[in-house]
Amino acid sequence: MSKCIAVMGANSAIAQELIRQARNKEYSVVAMGRNLQAMEALYGQDQGIRIVGLDPLNSEEVDTAFQTLEDEGTTIGGYAHCVGSILVAPLARTTDAQIHSVLGVNLVSAMFGLRAWLKLAKKRGGGSAVLISTCATGMGVANHEAIAAAKGGVEGLARAAAATHAPDGIRVNVVAPGLTDSPIAAGFLKSEVMRSASERQYPLHGVNAPTDVAQAIFWLLGEESSRITGTVLNSSQAPC
Repeated sequence: MSKCIAVMGANSAIAQELIRQARNKEYSVVAMGRNLQAMEALYGQDQGIRIVGLDPLNSEEVDTAFQTLEDEGTTIGGYAHCVGSILVAPLARTTDAQIHSVLGVNLVSAMFGLRAWLKLAKKRGGGSAVLISTCATGMGVANHEAIAAAKGGVEGLARAAAATHAPDGIRVNVVAPGLTDSPIAAGFLKSEVMRSASERQYPLHGVNAPTDVAQAIFWLLGEESSRITGTVLNSSQAPC
């Protein structure tokens, strides 16, 4: 596999750790996302990281970005989709706008990004993609209906794409962690009482660090997992 990966949602905590690990292993990285200013601040000093600003929910921008990279001679061997959001609310109290937002950010963006990468990976004869879900999809967690539905779609997407493209030498997998200590989950960890309650919900206790999740993604992108596809890898802290 080409030692170049593209990371969508590159300013997220998990994406930052993934990119750090990739650079430590001398991979080149294409950092993609909406917040160009944030990505410039994070990665602008590293010549091995190319920054691409785009809206993950705009399929034309996503397609154009991948095709432009290909036309310029950048071979992207791996793709990680780190775009996501969290919504904790019972379905009866979830608005139409929230439903559309959660499905768009978590599922539609995953479909757009994966589709654009797959078109090029098929032409090149292979590669590896990793999407992010949540263990709440497999567990059945109260007040997680919208996010569980969206991430359930992500898992179904990955399994189907893995089956479709296995003959093309393409692997597609999913990492589905439990709660991760990151800005997106800060509301659930803002007090010692809330953090303690969060830690106790998993058999191993504790919450994930972004590094933990990034390590799993990087492993699935690499040759060490070359016989694994269509798999949902749950966090070791999650009972699913």
